[in-house]
Amino acid sequence: MNRFSQFISATINTFEANKKMAERAVEQVSDEGLHVALDDHTNSIAVIMKHVAGNLISRWTDFLTTDGEKPDRNRDEEFVDTFSERAELLAYWERGWTTLLESLKSLTADDLEKTVYIRGDAHTVPLAIQRSLGHTCYHVGQIVQVARVQAGDNWNTLTIPRGQSEEFNQKHWGDRKSQP
Repeated sequence: MNRFSQFISATINTFEANKKMAERAVEQVSDEGLHVALDDHTNSIAVIMKHVAGNLISRWTDFLTTDGEKPDRNRDEEFVDTFSERAELLAYWERGWTTLLESLKSLTADDLEKTVYIRGDAHTVPLAIQRSLGHTCYHVGQIVQVARVQAGDNWNTLTIPRGQSEEFNQKHWGDRKSQP
């Protein structure tokens, strides 16, 4: 596998892992809980998901040929909770992720040498990819944190549970102390 393929594969893997993490968190929240912000200065899960999807659609539609901030995007509206049904929210979320992943999969090695624009600012393609990845991961962390609070005692951890690292390591790697 060449360096380009490795880079794109690793990028897609990281995006997909974060998507899955957010979705596993959201599954643990009631329909009503999706629309509850922790306080007046934070966003609900539904709003964060709407914003992420809107951002991905804007950034990754015609990624190489148009500015990543599309003229028809209404970013401020993304922070208004308008989805009343979970299915409607998840469909929009999926649309954003599909736009991203299809665009990433269509890139060629030569595309990495190109310049794209986001809000009129020039970015190399790798920088634009990393900018999107960082932005998306930031918001996935928010989704997980709010979901954790919403789920309360019913939360099922998404990673290694507290106090179980040694057990996890032993199960997956055995006795590492005797290995070089």
